[in-house]
Amino acid sequence: MSETEPITNTTQTISFSSGEFQLKGTLHLPPNSVSPPVVIGSHGLFSTGDSPKQIAMAKKCMEFGIAYFRFDHRGCGGSDGVFGDVTSLENRRKDLLSAISAVRGMEKTGNVIGFFGSSLGGAVVLSVGLEANAAAIVTYAAALSGNRIVQLLKNQGDVTHNYPEIDPEALNFDISDKVEGINHILIVHGDSDEVISSSEAHRIYQKAKMPKRLIILRNGDHSMSLPENQEKFVREAALWFKSTLR
Repeated sequence: MSETEPITNTTQTISFSSGEFQLKGTLHLPPNSVSPPVVIGSHGLFSTGDSPKQIAMAKKCMEFGIAYFRFDHRGCGGSDGVFGDVTSLENRRKDLLSAISAVRGMEKTGNVIGFFGSSLGGAVVLSVGLEANAAAIVTYAAALSGNRIVQLLKNQGDVTHNYPEIDPEALNFDISDKVEGINHILIVHGDSDEVISSSEAHRIYQKAKMPKRLIILRNGDHSMSLPENQEKFVREAALWFKSTLR
C-alpha cells in the first residue's frame, strides 16, 4: 500500500514500502490528464530523487502529458536505511520493482510505464526493463558492469570527500544477460565521461533490439555539466518518451 499527501494540484508526496524499508518519492501529474503513462526515475549512486536530472525530466515529461515518479532509493534522501549497509544493485532493483507496484496501484495514473536511469540508476532500469515489461527506457551514463565503479571506490580510500562510506564489492555486478533483447530504448552518454566509458553505451546499443537510439554527447562528462548537453538530453529523452509511451 502507498500513502499520498497532496502538495499541489499536480504534485504528490508518495510513501511506499520496499521490503522492510519505507521509501519516499514525488509523483508529478500533468494537469487535466486522465490515466497518463508514467516514467519512473532511478537516480545515481550518491544522488537522490531530487537530482537536477530527475527534476528536469519530470517537468519536461509533464509538458507532454506524461506523469513522472522520482523517488529516493533505500539509504538515500528521505528513505529509510543506512546507505553503506543497504546499497547494492540488487537492493536498488528491489526498490524499483516496489516503486512500479506503488505506481500501478494509484488510481490517477495509467498502466503504461517507462524508465529513466542515470549512472547506477541506468544499470538498475536496464536490469529490470524486460522483467517489468517497460514500454520505454532512457539511460544516461549507464554501465553493464560495476567493474569501473568498484575500481573508483577502492581508489578513493585516501581521498577526502563528502560521500558516505560503502563497501566497493557491493557494486560488483554484471547485467549483460538482462539487456539482451531489450527494446524501445534511448541510450545517452558523454564522449568525455571520466567515470563510465562511452564504450558501455555502444555495448548496450549492440545488445538491444529495435526500436533503439544512441546519442553521444560531445564533450560530455559524467555529471553532464555543459548546459547545451543538459538541454539536448532533456529534450531528446522527453521526445523519446512521448513517441513511445503515447
